Amino acid sequence: MRLSGKEKFSYGLGAVGKDMVYMLSASYVLYYYQDILGVNAVIMGIILMAARIFDAFNDPIMGVIVAKTRTKWGKFRPWLLIGTILNAIILYLMFAVPVGLDGKGLVAYAAIAYILWGVTYTMMDIPFWSMIPAFTEGGQEREGLSTLARSCAGVGSAVVTIITMICVTMLGKIGHEGAAAKEIERYGFKWFALIIAVLFIVFIVICCMNIKEKSNIDVDSPSVGQMMKALLHNDQAVAVVATIVLINCSLYITSNLLIYFFKYDLGGESWQGSYTLFNAFGGGIQILSMMVFYPLLRKFISTRKVFYTSLIMAICGYAVLLMMMCFGVSSVYLLMVPGFFVFVAFGMLTVLTTVFLANTVDYGEYKNQRRDESVIFSMQTFVVKLASGVAAMIASVCLSVCNISDDTSNAVAAVTGESNLLGLRMTMTIIPIIGLFIAIIIFAKKYILTDEKLAEIAGILEERRNDTGR
Repeated sequence: MRLSGKEKFSYGLGAVGKDMVYMLSASYVLYYYQDILGVNAVIMGIILMAARIFDAFNDPIMGVIVAKTRTKWGKFRPWLLIGTILNAIILYLMFAVPVGLDGKGLVAYAAIAYILWGVTYTMMDIPFWSMIPAFTEGGQEREGLSTLARSCAGVGSAVVTIITMICVTMLGKIGHEGAAAKEIERYGFKWFALIIAVLFIVFIVICCMNIKEKSNIDVDSPSVGQMMKALLHNDQAVAVVATIVLINCSLYITSNLLIYFFKYDLGGESWQGSYTLFNAFGGGIQILSMMVFYPLLRKFISTRKVFYTSLIMAICGYAVLLMMMCFGVSSVYLLMVPGFFVFVAFGMLTVLTTVFLANTVDYGEYKNQRRDESVIFSMQTFVVKLASGVAAMIASVCLSVCNISDDTSNAVAAVTGESNLLGLRMTMTIIPIIGLFIAIIIFAKKYILTDEKLAEIAGILEERRNDTGR
């Protein structure tokens, strides 16, 4: 039975809420604690990276828990709802640091809040993506839902990217007119996080009410060791996971440093307007990329060719962006030209990596005779967060080395020379280029799941299920 429009809409709405929360954390937690509250950049980088190492143990365990869950509501929805509520609460607390907390207390608060945020995000993210193979019939339906979900997730990310600084400024001024810019931003982030948290809960509740898993496949619940063994024996999953790490790390390095580039490199009193305009453009292009450009290209070429096209576009966009930065181009409209290629590329790559990962679930069943949705998608959750942690660490080291100030009293350049500006620009562009080149090499050598191979595997799995009466 094919998915109804109501089910697709509900699942897509859940993706919107989920990525609104993720983007707020991934793009602004470093800025909030380092630039607004004054926590040392390197310390924040260590906190973000340590939280991701902790997730290396937490994520697979959560995958096992989901796999073992048996309730009348299925094994995914209970954890999806519980994780969402807890994550929404932690998100608010993470951006609502008590006034007066500073020094070691502030560092401890940041560390505890961010680790708890990661744990609760895992709790809902694994079951959310694991549901794709469990309530689709494979092939075009699965790819279509993956595209829709990633497109909707892109909408959520884009919305937060576009409106965050506008809303933070507006909300922060309520009751605090005339306060310092730092205080306005502090209060603004607190109330903006609360609004996003509430929307997150509402969207996921709608999702849980209208969807349910349809897969008739019922596997035994494995141990952590068995799950990790199953993953390591799935060479295609390993290849996709490595590719996702590199792609997302490249993206998050840029997104973490972009606000600093506009604030301290381009500078000027209107930096917030330029930053918002650039993000609005980028968010819109990413949405078009996922909803229009990707489906259009997919009609003419395979997913693999779309993937390579996207990576080359991103690399070229970064190269042109670096040249424009070095030549002193300050017009936000001119910067949108290379930005267009980068945003289009990452929009399509967001969809493609989920499609590729979902395909490895079928491959794993074909090769290992077991269907491990939860462990495969737990690795997606882990590697995306790992990428954000690595990117945040790289960004924090860049901020420290380049002497980017945490003084937000005015939007002027706070660097000590052209060499520091160059360091910021190169970190935003050259490191992502290197990461994307490595991603191309790994994917080209290791990933073998062409459309023809997937059709062959689907036929074999169907025969197996018919033979066993499943």
